[in-house]
Amino acid sequence: MDDPTPPDDPAALTKQICTVCEVYEVAPVRAAAGSHVISTDEMTGIQALERLHPGLPMGPGHVERQEFEYKRHGTLSLIANVDVATGQVFAPSVGPTRTEADFAAHVTQTIQTDPQANWLFITDQLNTHQSKTLVRLVAQHGEIQEDLGGKGKSGHLTSMKTRAAFLSDPSHRIRFVYTPKHSSWLNQIEIWFSILVRRLLACASWISLDHLREGILAFIAYDNRTCNGAFRWTYKGPSCSSAPTLFPPSCTSVCHMRMGVLEWEDVCVHWVFVV
Repeated sequence: MDDPTPPDDPAALTKQICTVCEVYEVAPVRAAAGSHVISTDEMTGIQALERLHPGLPMGPGHVERQEFEYKRHGTLSLIANVDVATGQVFAPSVGPTRTEADFAAHVTQTIQTDPQANWLFITDQLNTHQSKTLVRLVAQHGEIQEDLGGKGKSGHLTSMKTRAAFLSDPSHRIRFVYTPKHSSWLNQIEIWFSILVRRLLACASWISLDHLREGILAFIAYDNRTCNGAFRWTYKGPSCSSAPTLFPPSCTSVCHMRMGVLEWEDVCVHWVFVV
């Protein structure tokens, strides 16, 4: 079983990156066979900021200006899924926290949209993504009849490493593929979070947490109606034919086409630029 923790060996890092890219490449084939490839993650600390005065509209020689004074109404956390084959965002969870129980509940509600299908979740290595609760959930829904052991004691639940190995087992109907640490740029949901920030959160004013929640869900519905489908992921990972380095000597770009916008992600500095 591959170890999803950050490798000291650049060759192992290359293998992990290529695994994620290969999953993206075969997502349409898996979808045609009735399986789901899902990119998922949390966006935490989304602030409900109420602007105290209206912004100033753009005019000749002036950009639109935003009021700098605001009133805080608290924060929300969003756990979202992107269906890699279709680009649709579905079964979002919006709440005050993003605990181990919150993520497990999110995975459960995602699976319930198609209970008998195969599910493959792409996510990072946050501890809540490799938890005891998640192992028990996968075993229950996947009808895995074996002793899971005890946390910190024995079996699959012994440590985060053994839990991650169990959750990423390719023989399971529900399994996880983990991005290497410090490699969030590999997770397609991060691209969508960038769209959410730029097109909604950065310029909006919210009078309450309920208002913010309704706005996020309304944007998801709008995005699903108007997007041009899945992200076109062109990056295939570092070359396996030559001796890899931790990062290539010159920045490699990842191109995504969606919603009529061409987006380039620089995989050295991990920022998304829109052109």
